Amino acid sequence: MTTTQSVLVDGEWRPSRAPVKTFTAVNPMTKTPLPDIYPVSTWEEVEEAVRAGAEAAVALRDVAPESIALFLEAFADGIEARTEAIVNMAHRETALSVEPRLRSVELPRTTDQLRQAAGAAREGSWRHATLDTARNIRSMYGPLGGPVVVFGPNNFPLAFNSVSGGDAAAALAAGNPLIAKANTGHPGTTRLLTEAAFEAVQATGLPAATVQLLYRTSHESGEKLVSHPLVGATGFTGSRKAGLQLKAAADRAGRPIYLEMSAVNPVFVLPGALEERLEQIADELFASCSLGTGQFCTKPGLVIVLDSDRSEAFLAALADRFQSPPGVLLGEGGVWTISEGIKTLRDHGAVLIVGGEPVDGSGYQYANTLLRVSGDQFLAHPHALQTEAFGVVSLLVFARDPDQLQAIARRLEGSLTGSFYTHTGGEDDVLYSRIAPEVRQRVGRLLNDKMPTGVAVSPAMNHGGPYPATGHPGFTAVGIPASMLRFGALHSYDNVRHHRLPPELQDKNPVDRSPAERMWRYIDGVWTQEDAA
Repeated sequence: MTTTQSVLVDGEWRPSRAPVKTFTAVNPMTKTPLPDIYPVSTWEEVEEAVRAGAEAAVALRDVAPESIALFLEAFADGIEARTEAIVNMAHRETALSVEPRLRSVELPRTTDQLRQAAGAAREGSWRHATLDTARNIRSMYGPLGGPVVVFGPNNFPLAFNSVSGGDAAAALAAGNPLIAKANTGHPGTTRLLTEAAFEAVQATGLPAATVQLLYRTSHESGEKLVSHPLVGATGFTGSRKAGLQLKAAADRAGRPIYLEMSAVNPVFVLPGALEERLEQIADELFASCSLGTGQFCTKPGLVIVLDSDRSEAFLAALADRFQSPPGVLLGEGGVWTISEGIKTLRDHGAVLIVGGEPVDGSGYQYANTLLRVSGDQFLAHPHALQTEAFGVVSLLVFARDPDQLQAIARRLEGSLTGSFYTHTGGEDDVLYSRIAPEVRQRVGRLLNDKMPTGVAVSPAMNHGGPYPATGHPGFTAVGIPASMLRFGALHSYDNVRHHRLPPELQDKNPVDRSPAERMWRYIDGVWTQEDAA
């Protein structure tokens, strides 16, 4: 039976009021619409959610960190209780495999980052509480004072979802209400996750509008949303075009926005590595390129080698692997964007080795595609030849000598990652020491002898980087507690009477547990878990 799904606004699941229009999700494996109908909200409905979120932000000021932690843990429990429904819905909407991808990899990752966020909220060190007792000036990070809007991507329906993903977990753990704008590729999955979130809100007594859900808005309403004066900040993961449009609107209004957009994630395979383990690197590169049908933001889309007989053999080994049957893409748009990206590459000198065509079948597919280009051609068109093709597509650049390899490194645009494969015995060390510093300034995460597609939820992770990978090189979208700082405001107190200070800034450490579990604070130039003297 066809059902028009409700939005969650101001603590109530209710039918959308006079939606602009409706839409359905499509099963990528069969190209057929799924039965549920979802509304496109009017601006009036969007603004209603913003105002409810602003009221929730006021109420959350008085909510203890322990309550936020309990909510996040209850949310994770609720997701696990709905495992079968969530992974089956996500499979139908995205064609991602139930096993191992959704049930055994992405869902545990999702609940793990929610629980990490709960731990950070409870322990409090993310706030960077700083006490200058001599001058009686004290500061820490706190909530933004308005709701955080999260636009989730299509490629991670759980771990980067607008209601359960890293941006959402970080925003909620920092004490902000959340307005989730579902990705239209998996609205049903987002609805199920939001049901778990709202159930946790009710169970832990948080303000009713702590979590809200809208499925789609017009482009105009989206720009008005991110620039609304009551919005605290926005987190966006998606295409460069859409991200920059939202950023322009937010910037005009002075509202913070954090973007994860596009990246080609260069991989340098140095000569000694090819001499030592060519076949192994070819296996690893193809596995990384094809993971999730090439629809990872960390997919290696650009591979740089020194021109030689060995690098030609490497290309041949890759070509053999790239002729494998393609997987199913997330949707029809993937076929179009890959086609456009490959056209741009070929128009600027890239030569097709294998693939390069859509595959006519029951699902949305595009042939695995490998291209090559000379170092001279790359340096003549560096911007166009770093066009992202979001699928199993990779471009090999053949540099004629180390000088050109360094010149190529200097023309790289910002990426999330940059990788080096080198000889295990040190034969590439001199060349590495020349090229790696150039790459270091152009990527968020530098890797050695591993592919970039694994993004661990680690406190040390940086899932960010210079433009156009993101809108700001100083922040990460993955890694608790660092990712929480995007959704915090620095609150300073100058000569405020001690009893009026937040507990985190009073002399006594606010976390009343064993010494090893107490909150870290920066007191008079020293990081400590002790009370202020």
